[in-house]
Amino acid sequence: MSAQFSVRVAEPGDFAAVGALLEASYPKLFAEAYEPGLLARALPLVTKANPRLLASGAFYLAETATGQLVGCGGWSKERPGSGEIKEGEGHVRHFATHPEWIRRGIGSALLSRCFRDAEAQGIGSLTCYSSLVAVAFYRASGFADIGPMTLDLAPDVSIPGRLMRCDLLA
Repeated sequence: MSAQFSVRVAEPGDFAAVGALLEASYPKLFAEAYEPGLLARALPLVTKANPRLLASGAFYLAETATGQLVGCGGWSKERPGSGEIKEGEGHVRHFATHPEWIRRGIGSALLSRCFRDAEAQGIGSLTCYSSLVAVAFYRASGFADIGPMTLDLAPDVSIPGRLMRCDLLA
C-alpha cells in the first residue's frame, strides 16, 4: 500500500470507471509491443470491464484519496476463456495501470492482494496469460515464464503473449 493510493474490492457499480481505466491504459502501453493493425482489432475487446470479475470479490481497484482509479486487477479460480476450475490453481485477470501512474507500486500492491486472498482460499499457484508488455512485471513479481501462447480474444482476433506461473504455497 502507498499513501498515494489504496486498494479495495471492486463492485459491479465500478464498471464504467474500470472501462475508462482500461481505455486509458491498454492503447498506450500495448503500442510498445503490438503493431497498429492488430491493436485496432484487439483493443475494443480488451478494454471492456468484465462484469463477472467486478462482482467476484476477487477483483481489486487502486484509487487515489480523491477517488481517481489508477489501477485494477484480480484473480479467479476459473480459467479465462473456458471457465474450467482446477483445484489449487488460480488465474490472474485483467491487470491495468493508468499510464501516468506506472512504476509507483500499483501493480505490485494489486498483485500482493491477489496473492494473499488466493492463498487464504487454498490456491497454491497462479497462472497468467500475460501480454508481451507485462512479462517483465510478472517475472519481477515471482512468476516463471512457461512459454509463448496466443491470447484468443475473438474467433478472428488473437495476440501473442506468454504463459506465466507463480507458486504461492511452499
